[in-house]
Amino acid sequence: MRKLSTGLLKPKDKERSWLKMWWLPLTTLLVALIATPWLIGPACPRKIVIATGSRTGAYFAFAQQYREILARDGIDLEIRNTAGSIENTQLLMADDSGVSLAIIQGGTATDKSMPELRSLASLYKEPIWVFYRGDKTVQRLTDLRGKRIAIGAQGSGTRAVALDLLQENHIATSDGTNSATKSVSLNTEQSVAAIKSGDVDAAFFVISPHAPVIRDLLETEGVRLMSFHRADAYHRQHPYLSRVTLEEGVLDLANNTPAEDSLLLAPTANLVASDNLHPALVPLLVKAANEIHKQGSILQEPGEFPSVKHVEYPMNAVAGRYFKSGPSILYRYLPFWAAARINQMKLFLLPLCTLLLPLLKTAPPLYRWRIRSRIYRWYRVLREVDQKLRQPGETASLAEDIDVLKTLESELAEVSVPLSYMEEFYNLRLHTAFVLERLQQRQRDETPNIRAAA
Repeated sequence: MRKLSTGLLKPKDKERSWLKMWWLPLTTLLVALIATPWLIGPACPRKIVIATGSRTGAYFAFAQQYREILARDGIDLEIRNTAGSIENTQLLMADDSGVSLAIIQGGTATDKSMPELRSLASLYKEPIWVFYRGDKTVQRLTDLRGKRIAIGAQGSGTRAVALDLLQENHIATSDGTNSATKSVSLNTEQSVAAIKSGDVDAAFFVISPHAPVIRDLLETEGVRLMSFHRADAYHRQHPYLSRVTLEEGVLDLANNTPAEDSLLLAPTANLVASDNLHPALVPLLVKAANEIHKQGSILQEPGEFPSVKHVEYPMNAVAGRYFKSGPSILYRYLPFWAAARINQMKLFLLPLCTLLLPLLKTAPPLYRWRIRSRIYRWYRVLREVDQKLRQPGETASLAEDIDVLKTLESELAEVSVPLSYMEEFYNLRLHTAFVLERLQQRQRDETPNIRAAA
């Protein structure tokens, strides 16, 4: 016998129904995911370049610590040695330099409104050291008039701040020249050698008190450290200069180095980024800065740095939020790369959710309509058979109608519907069984008549 079918239940009908209901939200989501890389921008890079200073300076030493910490999360930090803060700023501003990060000395910014640069944090205080030779105590910078002064290398932050202070005291012009005073551009190593040999009468340094050259000069016979007795006045004139006290013996108690208290001026080292630094790296860098600098030193209390104070440029927005609220929940509980990507996508996911929400709201009504429409289609088959059954003398299609209802019963046995529609579903099965029983009864009643006629 030819196999009949109602045509209402096809293979994998349940899955197809599900797809028909959800195809629009799913398609929208799929298109959004495919378009995500173009809409949210490039992924976080695995390599960044930081400009520091000379290999013997504190900036280079700190950059090595940053490199070790960033390597834990798969970030390769390339360290580029430079003449100092001025060159670092120039590299940050240059589009083709590849430098997106630098440690910069406070007070060296020529234009603090540059939109290309943003501070991530202030890191620590680094004093201005003025060493001089001679028996006469130098109490003011004006006492150095007519002397040979090492002011730092070209492109260094030391040279920039030294010239500022010397100009204010009418000792040098903006290019370091003066009819009476000779300014010499030397790097740190050259300046140390020159002051120790007597080739210069004084030398400026901007360097950490832990640098070996500081203890070396403090213990060198004939070389003395100038104390800025007017430190408060300098601070009023230049807020980026903090007044710090180097206490007697703080560097070496056994040798009592230094031999007396000294007042020093100290700009603050800044971690500065260009506008092309990927924002996902900012929390990682601030976290590294906190790990490196939070312990404090002989010039600052533990926890004083890193900070949003004493910054050279306006704060980076992401860094500012980190200092205010700490790391986001993503960075607290997820690996860096996962957190970075999700954090990058959240600005895109918000409008996507706004778009998907109305589509998702249409799904339940659509689902209810599809369930009811399926039940109604089965009822339509049942009604057609029932109407034929009600017609007197209609016996030619009894066998075919019985097969149709048996097929319908088989299909209904395979159908899965939600609990909320079970009443309608079981009513359909009861009605199907009822009509089928009537058909079979009609068939039994008609069989003797057919035999008698034969």
